[in-house]
Amino acid sequence: MQQEIALMPGERIDDLQRQGMRIIQRENGFRFGTDAVMLADFAVAKRGERVCDMGTGTGVLPLLIAARSVDTTFDAFEIQPDVADMAARSVRLNGLEGRIRVYCADCRDATRHIGYESCHLVVSNPPYTAQGAGLVSPERSRALARSGEYPLDAWIAACARVLRPGGRLCCVFPAPRFLQLCDAMRGARVEPKRVRFVAARIDAAPKLVLVEGLKGGRPGLHVGALLVTHREDGSFTDEMRRIYAE
Repeated sequence: MQQEIALMPGERIDDLQRQGMRIIQRENGFRFGTDAVMLADFAVAKRGERVCDMGTGTGVLPLLIAARSVDTTFDAFEIQPDVADMAARSVRLNGLEGRIRVYCADCRDATRHIGYESCHLVVSNPPYTAQGAGLVSPERSRALARSGEYPLDAWIAACARVLRPGGRLCCVFPAPRFLQLCDAMRGARVEPKRVRFVAARIDAAPKLVLVEGLKGGRPGLHVGALLVTHREDGSFTDEMRRIYAE
């Protein structure tokens, strides 16, 4: 059951268009985008599984996945206290305290809270920009979401530590850095198994890639059909309309 939650200055409530779910976000801070929505669709949580979200931000991935999965539970980690508080309030707003637990903690310390190899599925939207590369936003939450505070290898290793043998790690990442993500996964004994590239239009180069890896899996990669997000007139494709549940 949803309940009313007090908002902080500059916050607003947005409709997730999923079974009446809503999320608290800052009007001038980092807000979830299409990449998170696509990852929530790509990462299939099975009935009764325990799911971990590394770097949950405002908690959009657990909320979206919970809306279409049955009996799943979620552990969501966010290092920024104010952002973690927003995520926790969004969980209460949707009456999901029994299924989603938000931790204000560094992802590298996740095992201290939930133990080693405790989860069936880990989802993550790792920082897109390599440390020291690109422009850094003056707004802290946006800067951390884009650049992070530690290398990609350390991020993926933290994901792998909470993942059971045979468990899945699902990420969305910039397509030009696809091989870096694969190297980081393999370095953590997570074998890339399923990949889908994402392009804005049918004739455009892919900008993003969705990757699923299997902890302890054997080599063997399935490359899915290109996910095209927009038609020539700028409207969503039929598949994107399905993903957004329009």
